[in-house]
Amino acid sequence: MPKLMIVAAVALVDRDGRVLLSQRPEGKPLAGMWEFPGGKVEEGETPEEALVRELAEEIGIETQASCLAPVTFASEPQDEVHLLMLVFACRKWSGIPQPLENQGLRWFRPNRFHELDLVPADRPVAAQLRDLLGG
Repeated sequence: MPKLMIVAAVALVDRDGRVLLSQRPEGKPLAGMWEFPGGKVEEGETPEEALVRELAEEIGIETQASCLAPVTFASEPQDEVHLLMLVFACRKWSGIPQPLENQGLRWFRPNRFHELDLVPADRPVAAQLRDLLGG
């Protein structure tokens, strides 16, 4: 049985209803593909705590667990682990997202998600968010 890897990801939604996506940098697996920001839940962290930490580390913004609303999840077998991705929506944060890990960052309307080269685990999430958020 593969080890379960829990990750938390966010649909950061701006005032215009656009969602921030991150483009994986060169040298990383799935380089050039788009994904929802977030990362691995470390030992002793809740998914919300992990996401608050990851958003500060990856894109330099601050938010609080109370600003994260659970939206959906994805479950996907991978080579040596089984990925369980918990997805939250966030509409309230401070700071301006910056690419602190050499990744691309760009705002997209949810109805454009299908045009993007998304990492496999994010594809079903994108469809659900498009239906939920519209636009």
